[in-house]
Amino acid sequence: MVPFPFYRYKLRRFALRHKGKLAVIGALLVWFWFALPATLFNDPTSTVIEDRDGKLIGAKIAADGQWRFPQIDTVPSKFALAITCFEDQYFYHHPGVNPLAMGRAMMQNYRTGRVVSGGSTLTMQVIRMSRKGQGRTIAEKLIEVVLASRLELKYTKDEILALYASHAPFGGNVVGIEAAAWRYFGRSPEELSWAEVATLAVLPNAPALIHPGRNRKLLIEKRDRLLTRMLEGNIITNEEYELALLEPLPDKPIAIPQLAPHLLTRFYNDRPGTQVKTTINSQLQKRANYIASKHLDNLRANEIFSLGLLVMDVETGDVLAYMGNDPEPSAEGHGLYVDVITAPRSTGSILKPLLFAGMLHDGEILPNTLVPDIPSNYFGYVPKNYDGQYDGMVPAQRALSRSLNVPAVSMLMEYKVERFLALLQKLGLGTLSEPARHYGLSLILGGGEATLWDLCGMYGSLARSLTHYTSHNSRYYSNDLRPPNLEMKWSNDSLGEPMDNFLLSAGVLYHMFDAMVEVNRPEEESSWRLFGSGRIAWKTGTSFGGRDAWAIGVTPRYVVGVWVGNAGGEGRPDLTGIGSAAPVLFDMFDQLPAAPWFGMPYDDLVQVPICRRSGHRAGTYCEPVDSAWIPLKGLNSDACPYHQLIHLDVTGQYRVTDACEPVGSMQHRPWFVLPPTEEYYYKRKDPTYATLPQWRGGCQTTVGAAPMELVYPKTYTKIFIPIELDGKPGRVVFDAAHRQADAVIYWHLDEEFVTATRQIHQLIFNPAPGKHTITLVDGNGYSISQRFEVSDREK
Repeated sequence: MVPFPFYRYKLRRFALRHKGKLAVIGALLVWFWFALPATLFNDPTSTVIEDRDGKLIGAKIAADGQWRFPQIDTVPSKFALAITCFEDQYFYHHPGVNPLAMGRAMMQNYRTGRVVSGGSTLTMQVIRMSRKGQGRTIAEKLIEVVLASRLELKYTKDEILALYASHAPFGGNVVGIEAAAWRYFGRSPEELSWAEVATLAVLPNAPALIHPGRNRKLLIEKRDRLLTRMLEGNIITNEEYELALLEPLPDKPIAIPQLAPHLLTRFYNDRPGTQVKTTINSQLQKRANYIASKHLDNLRANEIFSLGLLVMDVETGDVLAYMGNDPEPSAEGHGLYVDVITAPRSTGSILKPLLFAGMLHDGEILPNTLVPDIPSNYFGYVPKNYDGQYDGMVPAQRALSRSLNVPAVSMLMEYKVERFLALLQKLGLGTLSEPARHYGLSLILGGGEATLWDLCGMYGSLARSLTHYTSHNSRYYSNDLRPPNLEMKWSNDSLGEPMDNFLLSAGVLYHMFDAMVEVNRPEEESSWRLFGSGRIAWKTGTSFGGRDAWAIGVTPRYVVGVWVGNAGGEGRPDLTGIGSAAPVLFDMFDQLPAAPWFGMPYDDLVQVPICRRSGHRAGTYCEPVDSAWIPLKGLNSDACPYHQLIHLDVTGQYRVTDACEPVGSMQHRPWFVLPPTEEYYYKRKDPTYATLPQWRGGCQTTVGAAPMELVYPKTYTKIFIPIELDGKPGRVVFDAAHRQADAVIYWHLDEEFVTATRQIHQLIFNPAPGKHTITLVDGNGYSISQRFEVSDREK
């Protein structure tokens, strides 16, 4: 037996003798291993979006002007069979190079005296396509042979075929099987017939044949020869063959589907050249486009050109329809290419439900607590209701359903702008980035900006939280609050971690959505309770100057958001949330399946006696009293402050005290009493309101509710009096209220008597610029004084 050291000796001698040759071989092997680039193709690709089922809904041409979709992972089976049959029948058997095919090609080229065949395998063609601009020389062919062999070591056959199908030229500016299938046949590669895949299989070999009106005969002959070869190879049946021969060639290229152009642009701006499987439901998207187009046809008559529409699934947060503006922007200008879904716009009244919910959550109001609706001046900020009227006092829920501005500002004044802003930011309104002083009380009426995207995400999160609370053991979950989702890979219906608390409790959310159901609908929706759209919690908003019209609708299953206006910010008369955006909202909800309403979250509610007239927890003297379910934190709210016990004489007509009437002769009655200013407006709207009886002569006391109040101006009000057209200073109307209908009020300005009024207590003044004091005295000697300032400059 030869010892092992002997072989080591022999090998060492061989290496020393041939070290030069071995070095060359080693270098060649290293070169061979690293010769293949890490990335074969660096060409820009089209940005492509698909619906939730993988169907194309939009694509944007690549940066180099080519329709080149991102590389596919799997080649459709029909095309794989057709292309290997036509180009490389031994593709799955050779190592990247087919010596027989190359030999046959050399013989053909020799006989004809010119290059008629290259003998290249599909693997070699991949290499040639990656090495753009290289001539068809022998040296280049040798490089292709080497690199093709290396490619076979790195990739599987299916991966190599995918590289070929993704980067092969198909005529014109069409590259790759995906783009070719959509451009020539308007369908995905998987949906093509045998005739269609045969047509595409012969094109990379001669892409100019696809030119409309030219080369049609040659192209169909090549297609039919391939079909015959596929029949002979038992790839297709006789019946499939006969049907394929009857199919015509494609005509001019077909436009790529553009169901959601603004969504496509959004992905193009964020991740150009990618292919995204979105959460869009293409059928619902088509209906949304139709509804929007129908309404835009009418809106254009008022020079309103933009409309945004978003539909979201509550449970998953998936966006089902995304219409960022006019789905068919045929006219230049008007900002029709602006995605208004992501554009910050003035909110109008769309945030009022959140203020209602915030105050409920903190126990500051109950659903029907009376809130003031009277002329108000907050350091120069004077809110007005849309109709210019006042109710005196109005239940908070009704103020929300009627979208009254004055009560909303009064509520925000009590709740504080800082708290409300913090709540909105935590709920996901990222556009509200300024400090509270920047917005002030106008925040509730459109002083801030939000996007339709954020608003739909916020309302959807609140609906999700309430649904989960009632269906999952009265718990809140960490995933409830999240933005909308656009990609299927991020689609998420998991609950996350359980939590004991949420920003707004379930009982509060139930009452908020319930209040939103009662919002007055458009005329054509007045009989909604009888028809399919069912219960929808919804809210509209209109910004100052008719620039923005909003509508948000919520059910336990869906959120629909609508914005109408002009992308450039031009206001238009009659542009309102109720008139312009709400009809779109309800047309969209008519396309969605109805859902059962939210279940009552009993674990976060408590049933208590409620004063029917004031909406507060019932006090000692309240009547009548109802029983109602309120959020648990509502137990911290005040008892009714408006019912008091009054004492009447034996006739029941006059108020008395024990100083002028024996207690045994008195009648003791509970009475609903509002402050004078609130009463002044309230009794105009409510004929059942009974004012306090007058005091019997000699019995009046200074104890009790104030009999008189100055409606305008309030203390420290700063008044600007403009100059009229005739050059003279304008005038200001002062207004007072008195409990006694026939009372006389004596008016004094800066301690100088001015006049007296009876019944209607209004007075027109023209005070000089500067600080003044107004004093009112009634016939019983009761007086009030307030200071105000007149300015000759508008702030």
